[in-house]
Amino acid sequence: MKTATLGILACLFVSQWAILAGAADWRQFRGPGGDGTSTDRGLPTHWTATENVVWRTPLPGLGGSSPITLGNRVYLTCYTGYGIEPNQGDMSDLQRFVVCLDRKTGNILWKKKCTSDLPESAYSGGNSSRHGYSSSTPITDGEHLYVFFGRSGVFCLDLDGQPLWHADVGTRIHRWGSANSPVLFKHLLIVNASVESDSLIALDKATGKQVWKTGGISSSWNTPLLVEASNGTIELVVSIQGSLLGFAPSSGDQLWRCDGIRTYACPSAIAHRDVIFVTGGRGQQSTLAVRAGGRGDVTTTHLRWRVEKGSNVSSLVYHNGYLYCANDRRGIAFCFDAVTGKVKYEQRLMPRPDLVYSSPVAADEKIFYVSQTRGTYVIAARPSYQLLAHNAFKHDAARSNASPVVSDSQLLLRNDRFLYCLGTR
Repeated sequence: MKTATLGILACLFVSQWAILAGAADWRQFRGPGGDGTSTDRGLPTHWTATENVVWRTPLPGLGGSSPITLGNRVYLTCYTGYGIEPNQGDMSDLQRFVVCLDRKTGNILWKKKCTSDLPESAYSGGNSSRHGYSSSTPITDGEHLYVFFGRSGVFCLDLDGQPLWHADVGTRIHRWGSANSPVLFKHLLIVNASVESDSLIALDKATGKQVWKTGGISSSWNTPLLVEASNGTIELVVSIQGSLLGFAPSSGDQLWRCDGIRTYACPSAIAHRDVIFVTGGRGQQSTLAVRAGGRGDVTTTHLRWRVEKGSNVSSLVYHNGYLYCANDRRGIAFCFDAVTGKVKYEQRLMPRPDLVYSSPVAADEKIFYVSQTRGTYVIAARPSYQLLAHNAFKHDAARSNASPVVSDSQLLLRNDRFLYCLGTR
């Protein structure tokens, strides 16, 4: 009976995972599996303001969130009214929106306002001006949209923008704002509410009612990861200051901890098979590999390697046995051997970028790094550095913190002014 029950649960999870991993859809932050990879081919290497631009749509607001795709629609979030350079404006004018676009044409189909709970983190002209007030990427189960706006809460809408429920996950704010994106597991929507309440919170995705809540989630600006351990169990992994933590996603019970990022934790973890990889750290970055499936403190038993290099904001991406990332401030691209942690290259991106807050995408034997205002760097996905292209849009240096999206052998790139669809067809 126990074996049969486990089999049923595994089938349920596989079914849910299959929904998220639809061939043409990119339904959550960093796509199917939350790891920034795609099997699509024929993606463009070069583009300009006119070359290989399928369509370009002016957006009704700013935002650092990435778009998601579902069938013939694209969904994203944005904000207006406050914290827009060069003038901060009045916080009472801050408005947030969910926007739906036609995937083929880029035409805006609808825009839905979500109420902002004020006061928000005050615009300062520093970090708050770099990320804005719409940094969490939506997620969809194919029937509904789920959107997180920090202290303003979690909103569930139908695919035509009609509100279904709203849930509060905490009221605290931080001068760096909130950026974590929600994830889906079976009937649960799981939110990293570190800023808002030092918590991981699971909501019933049908009603918005809280199912479980786990505290102690400190200084964590990353999106949780679902990973399958070698024994077949599913674990929920989140990086916090000082630790990498594994939880049971159905209950929120902590399963294990490992020494992790020593300072606040921005990059999201990824996994290949049952090995979890994460980078991060202010001042001195670290990158580490931890095998899932342990119990208790697994630092001495499941930590495979640790290297004192990496990225403070941008996450890792895995491709064919290697890990890639770009340091946010130094403009250094790294490649690590995923088995040993050995640095295969450490190369400055040229022309030198400003900031790299966007997480990379690996597809079509290329790694795509998007800088904040100085374009996209296309690097060969192999352990010897080769810059294939540096692409920038003439007369458009708008802030870009959103991660690229791969859709039907095309790229969707979002900045504060436009959503671009790039492709060779």
